[in-house]
Amino acid sequence: MSHNPPADQKWAERWDQLYEALGAEPRRMIIASLLDGPRERRFPLPDVAESPTQPIDSETLSINLRHHHLPLLAEAGYVCWEDEPFVVQRGPRFDEPAFIISTVTKSIDELPEALVDNCKIFKERVENERA
Repeated sequence: MSHNPPADQKWAERWDQLYEALGAEPRRMIIASLLDGPRERRFPLPDVAESPTQPIDSETLSINLRHHHLPLLAEAGYVCWEDEPFVVQRGPRFDEPAFIISTVTKSIDELPEALVDNCKIFKERVENERA
């Protein structure tokens, strides 16, 4: 007997999946980087996932991306990635995390300053707007 969750539960699971996907800075960095380019563009990894607030050597980051971050994003349909060359691009459901990042970015003036100062994505956007 198979279990089919009700529609409400499926939507709750999608929101949980979205929050989990955005719950780590390398994944947020990837989504934000993909927002800045054309839909078909493939971005080099691990470059687009690097963060100055969480410094990690390139080799360790690449391993973490391959074994944890990218499979999570790809399973949700947010990205597609290849190992050789090591690149990432938008997936079929990219619009879901993109909406959250875009909405928060548009509301940046309303965010508590500590959230902006401690997040490379938002700090760079604020500095670019002020320049």
